[in-house]
Amino acid sequence: MKIEAFSDVDAVAMRAAAVIAEEARAAVDARGRFVMAVSGGRTPWIMLRALADCEVPWKDVHVFQVDERVAPMGDADRNLTHLRETLLEHAPLPPEQIHSMPVDDSDLAAAANRYGATLREIAGSPPVLDLVHLGLGSDGHTASLVPGDPVLDVMDAEVAITEVYQGRRRMTLTYPTINRARRILWVVTGNAKAGMLERLRDRDPAIPSGRIRQDDALALVDEAAATALVETPTSVGR
Repeated sequence: MKIEAFSDVDAVAMRAAAVIAEEARAAVDARGRFVMAVSGGRTPWIMLRALADCEVPWKDVHVFQVDERVAPMGDADRNLTHLRETLLEHAPLPPEQIHSMPVDDSDLAAAANRYGATLREIAGSPPVLDLVHLGLGSDGHTASLVPGDPVLDVMDAEVAITEVYQGRRRMTLTYPTINRARRILWVVTGNAKAGMLERLRDRDPAIPSGRIRQDDALALVDEAAATALVETPTSVGR
């Protein structure tokens, strides 16, 4: 995994947007479409707002969600709410090409299966995403692959439902779906993530994020998150 460190959150977000735009152009040139999955979080919302202003072949882009809280439509807890505010309202992305997780369905297991079917329809069977954007929790979780949850052991489905975590059940992409992606993009900011970033770099299997494959992975971090790294990150941006 390559790690690039930047002075602050905004610099990380700008670099992440540029990486996604570059990957999108390359994927469309090579395969005719770009299929990515995005996570939530404060820095990613800055990233997505910046991405809306980048040179991207939007008509050939499909956006999936990495995970989503089970909450009503429009709820501030929903990643989709912020995804629409930061990306859809500012970029000429066809609205039907944002594929939202159907967490308001009364049958969550069936909804997860249906989302998996949409992934297969758009990204192949089994689905291969061009890029998966991930964050890192202070407890080592990524996506909604959280410590101790049975979802960590789901290997026969693209999408699964978690138990209650931080007050909400969640729908999440599973390890096989994430690890099949052509590119993994980590965005990690803040001192609270420093210890876990070190363990992620060291591929610690005791934390959920440590089980994500690291070939073709890029981690964009701020200086606060990089404080526990003994070795200097591969490159430093200002």
